[in-house]
Amino acid sequence: MAKVSQRVQLPLPHLSLLILCVVAAGTAGLFVAGGAYMRRYKRIRRPNRSQMGVRSGKRTESFSLSRGRRRIRRGGSLRYNSSMRKALSRRNKWWMSHPHPIVSVIIPVMNERRTIAKVIHEASRVHPETEVIVVSNGSSDGSDLLAEGAGAHVIRHANPLGHDVGRAKGAEAAKGEILLFIDGDMIIPAERLKPFIKAVAAGVDVALNDYSGPTNRRYVHRVVLAKHTLNALLSRSDLKGASMTAVPHALSRRAVDAMGTDCLSIPPLAHAKAVHQGLRMERTVSIDVGRLNPIRTKQDEQDPLTALIDNDHLQSVRWIIDQTDNRGGYTDLNRQRHLVR
Repeated sequence: MAKVSQRVQLPLPHLSLLILCVVAAGTAGLFVAGGAYMRRYKRIRRPNRSQMGVRSGKRTESFSLSRGRRRIRRGGSLRYNSSMRKALSRRNKWWMSHPHPIVSVIIPVMNERRTIAKVIHEASRVHPETEVIVVSNGSSDGSDLLAEGAGAHVIRHANPLGHDVGRAKGAEAAKGEILLFIDGDMIIPAERLKPFIKAVAAGVDVALNDYSGPTNRRYVHRVVLAKHTLNALLSRSDLKGASMTAVPHALSRRAVDAMGTDCLSIPPLAHAKAVHQGLRMERTVSIDVGRLNPIRTKQDEQDPLTALIDNDHLQSVRWIIDQTDNRGGYTDLNRQRHLVR
């Protein structure tokens, strides 16, 4: 009996569904393979976005140079391993501090790993011939390594110095003719920092942030009042609440030489010395540092920084009295105080 071969024919809808499934499976395979390749590319070709190992004693801490992710294991001191050295050397290729700078940007840092790389990136763009000096005072989160990887010159201190002392230390090491002071936890675009550089280049000795603090409220903060009071005592009410206490501000080399770097550790004292010595001090542009760096204490807690700044202003008033008289140079008119017992 002859075998009759039968040909199976699928209905048209079933055939279309089969073809669609084959195409979908192929596309999914391409996506999976492409995703695996991109993950491998980022891991190999983009070391700044990968987890880099930093040895701490006998243990390892992993870093991400761009996102700042880190797993901390206590014990030991931070030091490079080979993968971190390679990552930093590759990242350094895009920018390095200028060997003969015109502008020195000084950034005191204490545990600012989440923002320091972006802060340095903006600081490096304020002038073609710029050096960035990061004073790492007591950092324990790898901020100094990230700053070095971003091309900054890093000055390390194991113990906390305070940001004001860090600025003074950075000013001692600065080689530029214009010194710009910013903080490591506030990312300010370069375009907003450039007016400070331009002001000093045009002849201003002290270019201040034109930020006087909020005064249009029932309760005015003590620090805001202290700044206004000091300027009034210095006969510079035109400065309102602008002060060297607030960043950003920029100094000329002439101002640094006249005041000395030591007084920069007490910003209101440096402010008073600059005015007393006849240096040209002007408000530049306004950057709301109160919004960028709000007070982090709770409402019922006292901010220790407030007491510190109050004391700095009192020291400045004492210095003014020592340089003038017991009325700070102001007249007593016709009052004959010596006749009063």
